[in-house]
Amino acid sequence: MASGASSATLSRAGRIRSKLQSSLEASVLDIEDVSHQHAGHAAVRESGAAETHFNVKIVSSKFEGKSLVSRHRLVYDALAEELRSGLHALSIVAKTPQEVAPN
Repeated sequence: MASGASSATLSRAGRIRSKLQSSLEASVLDIEDVSHQHAGHAAVRESGAAETHFNVKIVSSKFEGKSLVSRHRLVYDALAEELRSGLHALSIVAKTPQEVAPN
């Protein structure tokens, strides 16, 4: 009950962070709201939403053994509710811990 109320008060960026952290157990999670760069686009004007476009960089061991498409699908699945409620576009960089480890 309380989690529904608290998620309603979070910004979209906060909800994205919470959902990705919870479902993918990210060791690195950078979320950048770039909606201001798309303010004139028709989809943004029509929806009236302020937080519509995000860049997401995520590192998770849950991506191990998965193709790029499968990794993106995991992110989109975790954010399905946000996509239905005004999130218009995501730029995703999804890596495993091994892919970002220094050599």
